[in-house]
Amino acid sequence: MTLSSSPSTLLKDPERLETRLKEIPQEPGVYFMRDVTDNILYIGKSKSLRSRVRSYFREDQYRDPRIALMAMQVAEIEFIVTDTEAEALALEANLIKQHQPHFNVLLKDDKKYPFLCITWSEDYPRIFITRKRRLGKTKDRYYGPYVDVGSLRRTLNLVKRVFPLRQRPQPVFKDRPCLNYDMGRCPGVCQRLISPEDYHKIMQKVAMIFQGRTKELEDILQVQMEKAAEDLNFELAARIRDQIRGLQSLGADQKVALPDDTVSRDAIALMADDHHACVQLFQIRAGRLVGRLGFVADAQSGTPGAILQRVLEEHYSSVETVEIPAEILVQHELPETGMLTTFLTERRGRKASIIVPQRQSKADLIEMVERNAGYELARTQRFADRNNQAMLDLAEILDLPDLPHRIEGYDISHIQGSDAVASQVVFVDGLPAKQHYRHYKIKNPTVRTGHSDDFASMAEVIQRRFRRYAQNPDLKRLGNPDFPDLVMIDGGKGQLSAVVAALREMNLLEDVKVVSLAKQREEIFLPGESSPLVTEAEQPGVQLLRRLRDEAHRFAVSFHRKQRSDRMRRSRLEDIPGLGLNRQKLLLAHFRSIDYLREASAKQIAEVPGIGPKMAQTIYEYFHPQLQDDDPALGGSLLLERATPADTAEAIASDDLAQENPVENTPQP
Repeated sequence: MTLSSSPSTLLKDPERLETRLKEIPQEPGVYFMRDVTDNILYIGKSKSLRSRVRSYFREDQYRDPRIALMAMQVAEIEFIVTDTEAEALALEANLIKQHQPHFNVLLKDDKKYPFLCITWSEDYPRIFITRKRRLGKTKDRYYGPYVDVGSLRRTLNLVKRVFPLRQRPQPVFKDRPCLNYDMGRCPGVCQRLISPEDYHKIMQKVAMIFQGRTKELEDILQVQMEKAAEDLNFELAARIRDQIRGLQSLGADQKVALPDDTVSRDAIALMADDHHACVQLFQIRAGRLVGRLGFVADAQSGTPGAILQRVLEEHYSSVETVEIPAEILVQHELPETGMLTTFLTERRGRKASIIVPQRQSKADLIEMVERNAGYELARTQRFADRNNQAMLDLAEILDLPDLPHRIEGYDISHIQGSDAVASQVVFVDGLPAKQHYRHYKIKNPTVRTGHSDDFASMAEVIQRRFRRYAQNPDLKRLGNPDFPDLVMIDGGKGQLSAVVAALREMNLLEDVKVVSLAKQREEIFLPGESSPLVTEAEQPGVQLLRRLRDEAHRFAVSFHRKQRSDRMRRSRLEDIPGLGLNRQKLLLAHFRSIDYLREASAKQIAEVPGIGPKMAQTIYEYFHPQLQDDDPALGGSLLLERATPADTAEAIASDDLAQENPVENTPQP
């Protein structure tokens, strides 16, 4: 249900706010907070919608700057009523995945904990380790995040030896498989020597390992081995036997002493200081510790029980149902145990229980998990202390009143004005916060091929970044986590002057602390100062700025290369008559690059879905205009002239893009 829209925030109109709150029922459901531009700020659930929503607008809530900032921006409230609390929890999880609201971030995007991804959205799924969880493709599955990176890599290497899997992100040869196929380590994915259906069956077995179902997989393979032996297929039986031995060696030293080793269970605990809460979740299946997952939360976001509750909700909402255990041991009583238990039971199809153990072996297990969480917290504190020293030094260098917890860095990238882009990178407490990174395409019409203007480009980016604060000055107050304590510009006095002029025009110069870092001599410039600050290159604060500058440069160059490569790809195929955007994408997905497409025969091109024989011949003739030289009516010489100049540039762009992000550009075999 949607309540009527309004151009102003609810806090500025108490009468309208009270009317809205009275319209919300005292029933379970999900609520939305929207701002004046209709963007969703927050999605939450409650067994009593009116009471929960009203709590955000009470005076005592302003003790938390995060809640206060969100409440100030709420212009509209929506809600959806559900029959039960469990339905509300499931609906909330789906809506958060879909909309990704800014204020729903409880768990930090901690890059030191990797995930394992299986790309089920592809015909031949890849399996790889990644530190970034991309939620764009719903079929892809992420397992983790795993704390022990070394163990995860060893497990994946063993899995790739035991099961015949795709070993390379890109094929070595175009028309034949590589040595991995001859060794039996790859089923010939690159040449489609195995059907997608059969390959999916192999990957389903692999997925069982990372779901904690290793014992179940061993039983399945045991039956298959015995059947192969009965059919006198001894080669297959021996191969399955080796797979079983590999799986047994995988968990040989991971026994956990519990009275009932047939029950699958998870155990979760945390340790926290004033800022960080490190959460550990141990996955125990058939008495074996099969996974140790780690999460980092904001310690100020709630009580220990509330943090554990939210971690469990987010974790079990994103896993497959077979990964939900029968028993969950928790360190603290959860605020909404009944709702979570009902939700897990409905998802699992069988009873799931949540227990706070008080004695004996289960309590000892929780103590072990808590001890591991303590070690992770100590490690997090060491990182924080090192970065705190760098921020202290930087605050002293720049004479800042407080530590610069959020620092933003900006850089421009282009080639003689073409494909001009800018980057915004963010360091929070001295560490890259990549979930806050942004890139910009420069829109200034004077910046074009052959005419660059870094000063105007930088001013444009700063205006676009801070214009909402100029329109609503209240957003700068109450500890807004999105408002930077320091802005660093990659460049010298010219770039800094352009940024200062832009901030002065928006009346933000007094609010935004800005400096620039010149590349050649690593000099720091302040607004209005003709000489750089006197610093040492090895000072912790200067090194922090250099890391920020290098990251801004890397992010800008990567985005520029992608824009340039995409443009060059489009420009080559757009010249082919009758070839629309959709079929261009199909061709690039099939052949991976213009070079491979150019080498293909008309028959091979016609094999691409959506490309008929006639269009395939047109494409082939476009890349081979010499075949038309005998027929001037076909315009062969013109085609020859048009087809060749960009070949070298296209190859360079393709190489740049592949080096920049080899995983994302992995081809479909």
